[in-house]
Amino acid sequence: MDAYGTDSDARRGPDGPGGAPDPGEAPEASGPSEPDGSLEAGGPSEPDGSPEADGPREPDGRSDLDGSPAADGGPKRIAGSKRIAGPDTGGADLGAWPPAGAAPAPAPAPAPAPAPDSTSASTSDPGPHLAPRTGVAALSPRYQIGAALALAVVAVVVCVHVGMVFLHVAPANTLTKAHGKAIDDWIYPEFEQNWKLFAPNPLQQNIALQVRAEVQAKNGELRTTGWYDLSAEDGRAIDGNLLPSHTQQNELRRAWDFFVATHDSTNRSTGLRGTLSESYLRRIVMLRLDRDDVSGNGGVIEQVQVRSRTTNVPPPKWSTEKISDKPMDRVLPWWPVTAADTDGGAE
Repeated sequence: MDAYGTDSDARRGPDGPGGAPDPGEAPEASGPSEPDGSLEAGGPSEPDGSPEADGPREPDGRSDLDGSPAADGGPKRIAGSKRIAGPDTGGADLGAWPPAGAAPAPAPAPAPAPAPDSTSASTSDPGPHLAPRTGVAALSPRYQIGAALALAVVAVVVCVHVGMVFLHVAPANTLTKAHGKAIDDWIYPEFEQNWKLFAPNPLQQNIALQVRAEVQAKNGELRTTGWYDLSAEDGRAIDGNLLPSHTQQNELRRAWDFFVATHDSTNRSTGLRGTLSESYLRRIVMLRLDRDDVSGNGGVIEQVQVRSRTTNVPPPKWSTEKISDKPMDRVLPWWPVTAADTDGGAE
């Protein structure tokens, strides 16, 4: 056994463990060489006279054990490899590299790419993405029908309201004469229209509504209060208020307009609505006086008197128009207060 752990009688090829054979040792010939110069498993050395067969190795001392290419251009030999020959291998040199000139071994075929997992593909790539439905389309059919009906009802109500307002502000015609009461019931009091702003001669007066009361004190003494400016109180409540109530803006003004429209200049009723306008105005006045605690502790309001004070709006400085700045008062008679005019009676 030599230093490479092989039997001494094992045949050595041209690239064996010791490199090229010694110059004085003739290679064993067991048969004729192949015509193309390749060696069989135990055949003689190449007849082409390569340096490995009949000459010493290169003077630089390189060996095929260090992985450098062989002198004849053959494949490298990895250092530390062994050739093993034995009965179980049939005498073949398993560690021998193919001789020079032999066809190179075919490259291994690349491993096939793994088939994509159907489960992961279905989760990672869901296919064409559909935009989510929004609005009414996102509702179930039952709720879609409900939403459609609600929209239809709203549309009908809006159309009816626009038609009522048009008939209210339009000149007298057949429809307003036949259905005037229904139109007024729809418009008043919330949707009242004041078209005086667009009249040829718009309103240029300030009208303040004032009231005073006759109070019977707890000891039976009667006293008359001063004038309470109810319009000024509403003005102070509206001033600086971004969302003033409908009551603060229109309740007192509408009550006075209602009274004026149903009474003549002598404060006499001109129709069936005259008594209703008096009761309406009187109840509003009593609510305001009670809010200001006019009756005092234990006092009772016996009667009230209302007046309107009208003043002209002064013209601009550049105008040459001359108008009177003297207020004009319209004083109503004293109205006795009944239980129906108080807060409890109104309920």
